[in-house]
Amino acid sequence: MAYDDLRSFLKALEDYGQLLHIEEEVNAEPDIAAAANATGRIGDGAPAISFTNIKGFKEAHVVMNTIGSWKNHAISLSLPPNTTIRQQIDEFIRRWDQYPVKPERRDNPAWAENVVDGEAINLFDILPLFRLNDGDGGFYLDKACVVSRDPEDPEHFGKQNVGIYRMEVKGKRKLGLQPIPMHDIAIHLHKAEERGDDLPIAITLGNDPVITLMGATPLRYDQSEYEMAGALRESPYPIATAPLTGFDVPWGSEVILEGVIEGRKREIEGPFGEFTGHYSGGRNMTVVRIDKVSYRNNPIFESLYLGMPWTEIDYLMGPATCVPLYQQLKAEFPEVQAVNAMYTHGLLAIISTKKRYGGFARAVGLRAMTTPHGLGYVKMVIMVDEDVDPFDLPQVMWALSSKVNPAGDLVQLPNMSVLELDPGSSPAGITDKLVIDATTPVAPDTRGHYSQPVKDLPETAEWVKKLNNLLANRKK
Repeated sequence: MAYDDLRSFLKALEDYGQLLHIEEEVNAEPDIAAAANATGRIGDGAPAISFTNIKGFKEAHVVMNTIGSWKNHAISLSLPPNTTIRQQIDEFIRRWDQYPVKPERRDNPAWAENVVDGEAINLFDILPLFRLNDGDGGFYLDKACVVSRDPEDPEHFGKQNVGIYRMEVKGKRKLGLQPIPMHDIAIHLHKAEERGDDLPIAITLGNDPVITLMGATPLRYDQSEYEMAGALRESPYPIATAPLTGFDVPWGSEVILEGVIEGRKREIEGPFGEFTGHYSGGRNMTVVRIDKVSYRNNPIFESLYLGMPWTEIDYLMGPATCVPLYQQLKAEFPEVQAVNAMYTHGLLAIISTKKRYGGFARAVGLRAMTTPHGLGYVKMVIMVDEDVDPFDLPQVMWALSSKVNPAGDLVQLPNMSVLELDPGSSPAGITDKLVIDATTPVAPDTRGHYSQPVKDLPETAEWVKKLNNLLANRKK
């Protein structure tokens, strides 16, 4: 079934035994973030966690780690919890090909139950805020979907962006937002500022899992996240009209914040413990003014712990990075078999491909670095043969150890673009990039001695199925 809101997803997690209720009284700091951090240390089946007894807060309800395991990720796609990683990505690809699915506009969203305007807004009263890491410069919204439109083409539905960007709560109705230059909201803001305008935005908190996945997925500039969400959930995605901006927002959100990014205004924001497993320093970032807040009765606040991988963000962004890279490469190079870009939001990608001719794999690796996502993220690519599963790391390590000759299989590109958050970049936003060709040379490349490879026996695949069935059906 498709989930229209966060609450129906939480109910499904509970039905599968993947939602853990923390009933004891906890401190907002450090307990909530520490518990979410701990979910990344107890295995791939970690549950979502729910807090309703938080010291110092009245009637606060906070949930963490909702997509933070492969079981939960599978449930978010309405798949059985035991669906393997590769099966989940293959299903993601299959549904991707159904794009676009037109959304369904609905009336009477639950987030319209309460409204606060202008100077009466106090985010500290509405949201149960807490720091995620002890070195954070303040309270952050880091799992909200931000909606913005192209100021030069506001009626183009596909150019309306839904993205996830970190936001520091800096006042009762003031936020700091980081628009990474490679992301669509930065394009919208640049166009608005060139016209001397503010950029209207709608910030949606407490969302169903599919639109959260879409907010983390690098689509083309003119591809609609709502139409892709419909494809991914295999039914039209429900949207509603935000009352102040008129933007299309998720019908099932818990909270809607509407306002503007103030044009040509910057203030210090940060530091923040990022998905790279390092703190980003304080930087001049945009300033958001909130002019209207709409929220459900007793809203559920959802946040995302980030830190040393793996944490929820790695499950959230992993498949959502693999699939668009695969689709973009496959469209130009049909030989590409699979893409594993689950590591640190695709700063490292592993790509398996057939080869047309010598040097072909390196060309595919270079192209991965110039895709819309790759320009800012893909820093290293490991290319492997079509019979090496990029999701099977022992196979990848075998390819690296037996196929790579550093004398000719390393392609280093100096002074390439990368997101500023990459702690290895110097100066911030500039890095050398690297392609490691761990494929078997083909003509006219005749290096090495690879003429007698050992292959899996023809019957192996059938025995894999048979053994898995026997293991699944054996009596415990």
